[in-house]
Amino acid sequence: MASPRRERLLDLALRAAGRAAREILEVYGGEFAVHSKQDATPVTEADHRAHRVIAEELTAGSPYPVLSEEGLEIPFAERQRWPVYWLVDPLDGTKEFVKRNGEFTVNVALIERQRPVLGVVYAPVLGLLYFAARGVGAYKAEGVDSAAGTAGAAAAVLERACPLTRRPSTFSGSLPRRPQARPLTVMASRSHSSERWDSFLAELRRMYPAVEVITLGSALKSCFVAEGRADLYLRFGTTMEWDTAASQAVVEAVGRRVRVFPGRRRLRYNKPSLANPSILVC
Repeated sequence: MASPRRERLLDLALRAAGRAAREILEVYGGEFAVHSKQDATPVTEADHRAHRVIAEELTAGSPYPVLSEEGLEIPFAERQRWPVYWLVDPLDGTKEFVKRNGEFTVNVALIERQRPVLGVVYAPVLGLLYFAARGVGAYKAEGVDSAAGTAGAAAAVLERACPLTRRPSTFSGSLPRRPQARPLTVMASRSHSSERWDSFLAELRRMYPAVEVITLGSALKSCFVAEGRADLYLRFGTTMEWDTAASQAVVEAVGRRVRVFPGRRRLRYNKPSLANPSILVC
C-alpha cells in the first residue's frame, strides 16, 4: 500500500529537482568557469546554485537533514544519529555538463536506516526523469521540463509517467561458467574506465554471443538497468554515496539490485566514509 508520507516526500523531491534544473540550465546556456575541488573533480556555478535551491526546498518541506555533495562536510559522529535524511547530488556528471552533452542529472534521495527508500534522477537537457519510492513504485517520464519545480507541476508529472516493471535479464548477477546463447547489453561510463573494466568486458565477450556496450554519463546508467534497457552496470573504483543513492532507489523499486562487487552484499549508506566500493547494478 502506498504511503501518504512517502508520496508527499516524493512530490517534494520532484519539486526540488525541478528547481535545481532551472538553475542549472540558466548556467548551461551561457559561459561558465570550471574550478577544481580538493579531489581534483570539476565544479561550476551550476553545482552550487542547484545545491542551494534543493537544500532550501527540502529543509522547508520536511524535518530531515540534508547531506549534499556541495554542502558542508558532516562528521560521522553527527550523521550516524540520523535515522532519516536526504542525500543529494545537485549535479551528477559535472564532466558531462562541461562537455555540454546533456548527460548529467539532478539526484535526490531519501535514506532511512542506511537504505535509499525514495529517489529522483532528472536529466533536464534530455527531459528524462526517473523516480521511485518504496510503497509507491518506480516510474519514468519523458519530455519533462523544469516546470516540475513549480507548485502542482510534480503531480502532473506523476500523472503522465509510465511505471517501470522488472523485465527478464540475460545476466544473473555473476559471470556464467559456460557460454551463453543470448546477447548481453552493458552500461559503461563515458568518463571513467580502468584495466579491471576492460578485463571484465573481455570476459563477458568470451561468454556471450554478442555484447552491446552503451556509454552514458551520470546516474542514468543505473536507471537504464532498472528500465530493462541494459542487463548490468559495473563500476570499478570509487563512487560517492550521493552518486548512487537516488538511482539505487529506482533500481530496487523494480526488483533489481545494487550490490558491492565482488559479493552479494547490498550497498548501504551513511558509512563512516562516504566513498563506495566497486558496485554492480544488475
